[in-house]
Amino acid sequence: MSQQGQTTLGIGTGPRGAWATLVRGLQLSPELRDGLAGTLLLALMATAGKVVVPVAVQQTIDVGVVAADDPRTGLVAAAVAGSAVVLVLASLAAYAMTYRLARTSETALSSVRVAAFRRIHDLSVLHQAAEHRGALVARVTSDVDQISRFIQWGGVILIVRGGQALLALTAMAVYSWQLTLVVLVVVGPMAPLIYWFQGRLSAAFDLVRERHAAMMTAVSESVVGAATVRAYGIEDRTEQRISKRIGDEFWAQFRAGRLASMMFSSAEVVAGVATAAVVVVGVQLGLAGGLAPPGEPWVGRLAAFLFLVTLFVGPLRIATEVLEQAQTAISGWRRVLGVLDTQPDVADPQHGRAIPDGPIGVRFEHVRFRYPTGDDVLRDVDLKIAPQTRVAVVGETGSGKTTFSKLLTRLMDPTEGVVRLSGVPLTDVAFSDLRRRVVMVPQDGFLFDATVADNVRYGRPGCSDEQVRLAFLELGLSDWLDSLPSAEHTEVGERGERLSVGERQLVALARAYVADPDLLVLDEATSAVDPATEVRIQRALDSVTRGRTAIAIAHRLSTAEAADEVVVFDDGDVVERGPHSRLVTAGGVYASLHAHWMAGTRSEAGPAADPSQGARA
Repeated sequence: MSQQGQTTLGIGTGPRGAWATLVRGLQLSPELRDGLAGTLLLALMATAGKVVVPVAVQQTIDVGVVAADDPRTGLVAAAVAGSAVVLVLASLAAYAMTYRLARTSETALSSVRVAAFRRIHDLSVLHQAAEHRGALVARVTSDVDQISRFIQWGGVILIVRGGQALLALTAMAVYSWQLTLVVLVVVGPMAPLIYWFQGRLSAAFDLVRERHAAMMTAVSESVVGAATVRAYGIEDRTEQRISKRIGDEFWAQFRAGRLASMMFSSAEVVAGVATAAVVVVGVQLGLAGGLAPPGEPWVGRLAAFLFLVTLFVGPLRIATEVLEQAQTAISGWRRVLGVLDTQPDVADPQHGRAIPDGPIGVRFEHVRFRYPTGDDVLRDVDLKIAPQTRVAVVGETGSGKTTFSKLLTRLMDPTEGVVRLSGVPLTDVAFSDLRRRVVMVPQDGFLFDATVADNVRYGRPGCSDEQVRLAFLELGLSDWLDSLPSAEHTEVGERGERLSVGERQLVALARAYVADPDLLVLDEATSAVDPATEVRIQRALDSVTRGRTAIAIAHRLSTAEAADEVVVFDDGDVVERGPHSRLVTAGGVYASLHAHWMAGTRSEAGPAADPSQGARA
């Protein structure tokens, strides 16, 4: 039994901490762990070169200049040349490390992007409806991009500067443990400060990602609905809505940036204090003989130590930017993981069964369905449809017709009861077999940005142009196809917007026809076409549906007139069923619907209209 009626569906980010998010992200991205040891070794080589410079400076000053009566230019030249060689090797190691990080991050995150996309399509229509479309797109696109940018930029800095600080600290301890303690005492308070900022930055950037998704949703809706915006003259209201979303994101970004700036300023102060403290204490130690053995020069040691202090506190100066990138990436990870960790409420069974060969019979056994935030939409529907029967499902708006079709095609699962196809529970049928044997033509007739032929081929991949043309011919639509600028090669545009609503439906019907299903579900598939086209399609569907089970959700009752049987829904219940000829004279709900439809047909088409042409109810 599904729990849809008892729980609120949605895709959340969850209360996952930063560390838990990173651990979970690495679990789902094994490519990031592959070759990690080699990358860390290259990072060690890259950072070691920077530590060599202070050592060379110390040797040059103390041994090559101060300790000799005359400057030892050969030693100075050797130190400089050696340092140059080490720096070149370190640069090559840094390049190799950066390349490896870029390659592994893009490989890993491409897999994450594909996995997130697949999971979104695995979710039921209820799960998808619980999330704004723009937010779902953002999780697959910009959220993953944020992770990629951090790994390739912030990840490089995190590894290199982290190694740099560790090596610098080690070298500092070798030169002077006393000065090293001074630096640690000054820098130590930054640790709790960074922890404090991390928690607040995490919350701030979570809000930034939410505001960004809301802005994308508002912008995409205004673009898709541009015609409606113009038709109703609501450009100002739409602009105000988008401006508010942009403003919300701006203030979220501003607050996050203000926190980051505060931390940057704190790091600058700490770095300056640490350097000043080393100069003051170091000079005193040097004069007292605490930096070098008696009789040996100490100026070079102090200069080298100051270089090392710069290398040690340097990461603090850029910690703000790295932390900002890290929090943005972690926030993106949370949102992506929110998709990947969401379990589909309509899942492909692990050991799926196949529907028996032959025409498909349908059985609803005491089916009840409730949306998460509402009352029952279907109540105790107990219905049997024989194989090879053409059934029209009719009823008032909101009576449960479309919900019935979604349960039949398993876009949703019932709250209670069982739906069976040829005796097999629908929840046991493998998705691959279900989508091959059962095809639904939705009301909107969605088309992809491709040609007419390519859209038809979504019903049967590999279908040739000749087979596409044959499909339109058998549907009685070849004259319409030839009227298009490039026939079946005509580009339909994004969402099929170069075609009219009715023309998009014709292509959708051809797509379902070439799929050759055993059960065809038409969700008001003829509601968007003109009466003449409806008659032509109805005649074509007579031959298309012959020999297979066909269930049509109908607003135009001309579909019901041509069906073998009519099922009437009213307020979630099946209240009547039978042939049109009997129901229309029974004086029940169907008779009332039919009378209203006929009256509407006459008023729209005029007194000379032929009622058989049909009209929108």
